[in-house]
Amino acid sequence: MDSDEVLLRKASQGCRDSLRRIYEAHKDSLLTLANALTGNRVVAEDIVHDVFVAFAKNVSRLHLATSLRSYLCVSVCNRVRDLARTEIRHRRREDQVSRPPADAQAPNVSVAAAEMEGRLRMALEQVPLDQREVLLLRTQAGLSFEEIGQHQGISSNTARGRYRYGIDKLRSLLNSELEP
Repeated sequence: MDSDEVLLRKASQGCRDSLRRIYEAHKDSLLTLANALTGNRVVAEDIVHDVFVAFAKNVSRLHLATSLRSYLCVSVCNRVRDLARTEIRHRRREDQVSRPPADAQAPNVSVAAAEMEGRLRMALEQVPLDQREVLLLRTQAGLSFEEIGQHQGISSNTARGRYRYGIDKLRSLLNSELEP
């Protein structure tokens, strides 16, 4: 299997198969990230497709300073920010989509997991966007604080602080649900 660097070089030379392989390699993690940022699977899919269309159009002019995965994750975050400025709150209310239970053989486990996921998603939506992005880039995309800082134009210490504040906010929100 070719590395991202090799696939990127081939894609920049017009190889469609390389673009497809890049898409296949990264779409699931980017979709997870976009879904976590937006709380809406349909919007998340649109975001990932928009990012890859823009990537495919500009691949020949692209010169990466970091990993391809990092670049794509930050592109997803930027696209979410763009939508947040214009219409994401409106679309989220209109297009609420529920996911079917993942484990049909143990419905009580599925219900509990879906309930916990719903609580976490609701709490995550209440975390400020800058902190939420850092949380998700760190946990979902596996980026270092240095990579996050570089892509967001902030220091790695600021990224660490946003991460810590985001975790504290999540804990506070989730703990307040448990208190009588």
